[in-house]
Amino acid sequence: MGERAAIFRIHGPADRAQLGDRMLPAPLRAMHDIEPCRTAALGGQLYDGDTCRDDHDRDHACQNRHGPTGQNDQAHAWLEHQQSWLLPVTHVMVTCTRPAALSAVARRPQQTLDTSLCRSSSEA
Repeated sequence: MGERAAIFRIHGPADRAQLGDRMLPAPLRAMHDIEPCRTAALGGQLYDGDTCRDDHDRDHACQNRHGPTGQNDQAHAWLEHQQSWLLPVTHVMVTCTRPAALSAVARRPQQTLDTSLCRSSSEA
């Protein structure tokens, strides 16, 4: 049982009663989806344990992306697909903050100034 689902089961009804109509639809939907996650309410499977000679109950997950196990397989498949597009090179991301004094100067030729700053910093 996921901790988030347990918290929603314990505190969810009181929170919804207290917040009422002020609760936004997306969090309310997630809370309703996650509360029964990994419980008999969503059904489940009984696996025959051949190797350990013990049967195992496995309750179904809620499949909400905010849930403890929701859509894990789909997320993993998506990540693998995205990684297939990467080139076999080392990637480096550098974030630079421009000094406030240069903000007025950078309004017009922003790309030129940013390119110059990046070249200067890489040469340093």
